Formats: sequence, C-alpha cells, structure tokens
Amino acid sequence: MHITSAISVMLVLLLIGMECVLLLSAGNLMRRVRENVAMQVVLTEEADSVSLHNMEGMLQAVSYCHDYRYISPEEALEEHMRLLGEDPTRFLGYNPLSASYELHLNAEYANADSMAVIEQRLSSLPYVSRVVYQRDLLQLMNKNLNRVTWFLAGIALLLLIIAQALMVNTIRLQIYSKRFLIRTMTLVGATSWHIRRPFVRKNVGMGALAAVLAYIALLGGVYYLNVRMGVLLFPLTWQNLTLLAGVLLFFGVLITLLTAFIATGRYIRMKTDTLYEI
Repeated sequence: MHITSAISVMLVLLLIGMECVLLLSAGNLMRRVRENVAMQVVLTEEADSVSLHNMEGMLQAVSYCHDYRYISPEEALEEHMRLLGEDPTRFLGYNPLSASYELHLNAEYANADSMAVIEQRLSSLPYVSRVVYQRDLLQLMNKNLNRVTWFLAGIALLLLIIAQALMVNTIRLQIYSKRFLIRTMTLVGATSWHIRRPFVRKNVGMGALAAVLAYIALLGGVYYLNVRMGVLLFPLTWQNLTLLAGVLLFFGVLITLLTAFIATGRYIRMKTDTLYEI
C-alpha cells in the first residue's frame, strides 16, 4: 500500500514538476525573444574616436544594455547592398550611410515605456543623430507574449488543481484502509494528535521521498532533451534546479501533511456504525 501510494504521489509530483519546467522554459524563451529586440543608434558624421569611446563606456555602464555592436559606415553599406541589392554609391558618388550602434536591451526594458525613455536619453547625446526601433513590432510582440503568459499560467493552474486532487485521493484511500484501527485507538482513549502523528509522519516522509524521485526523473528527462536532442528551452542553471527542487519538495510535503491531517481527523470524528457504511 505504501509503495503504491509513494509511486502515485511521485507521478503526481512529476506532473507538477513538468508544469514548473514548462513555465521556466516559457519564461526563458520569452526573455530571449525580448533580448533580441534591436535598437539602432545612428551617429552623426562629426562623431570621432573620442565620441565612440564615450558611447561604449556609457553602454557598458547602463543597466538596460544587454549587448551592443558597432557598425561602421562600410559595414552598413555592405548590409544595405545585401538586403536591397543596390549600391547607393554608384549614383550618389559617396556612402550616405552613417556609423551606428546596434543595441539589444535586457528583457525587463524591452517594452514601449522603457524604450521611449531610453530613446529620449540617447537622442539627447550630441554625437547621436537619431534612434530607430520598430515600435509597432515591439507592441505586437509584447501583446502576444502577455497572451502566451496568461495562457500558460491558466494551464498550469488547471494542472495543479488536477494534481492536487489526485494526490489527495491517493492519501485518503490509504488512510481509509486504516479507519477501523483509528476507531479502535479512539475507543481506548488515544488523543487526536497521538492518532494523527504516525499517519502524518509517514505520509510526509512518503511525500519527501516521492519529491526526490520525481526530481531525479525530471532531471533525467531534461538532460535527455538538452544533451541528446538539443532542445535547450530549460537551462540547467543552479537557480532553476534549486527552484524546481523547492517546488517539488514544497508540494510533496505540504499536500501530504494537510491531507493526512484532515483525512485522519475525519475518521477520528466518525461514529462506529458509519464506518461500515462507507
């Protein structure tokens, strides 16, 4: 009975762990999408090496810049020719493109309000001609990402409710088989906590063991996806691994503790004749 219950609880915790991995993977993917949003800082023709040095020093110091890349006029011309297939120097006689910096912002700054403030600050610099980024694309991206976030949160909540119900039913069935023993202990004068204690202790231990087994199973699955199949949605950082272990242990201990405590109390309060009717 206890082995069967432990396996059942482990499978339920495995479902909860998969929810956690799904949410962490989605959060990591959304962060990467936001950090790929580019902001083009076009420099003036008067920008010299001192201005470039000051610009790079400022970009390294600010908190909103994830990374940056300097694009010289020659590189800008090559990229223009590659994208549009025409050489403006053939009919203008000179390169009309200016040097620029391509910025990628940190994920928390990749929104319309923050980028508007950043644009205003960068535009005020004397060696910056203009700041260009795709506002409509940014708003559409954030709108779609928010929809995905709420959709995944709703699915996770639904799966959590289902997982909790399955775990509660598993523990109730286990305590149900001991209802006559509980009644006997009540008749001989055992206190409520004295009756509950072995059931609570045993189920909490079972929940902790099931959490460890579920954690090992999840790590094996994630490692297989990352290494064998090359699916790198869930980064194996110590923060993610610690969070995943904490979530599994928290739900494994909390749900088993509360369910064992409440279910045992139900049979403690139940009359003897009623035990034969359920």
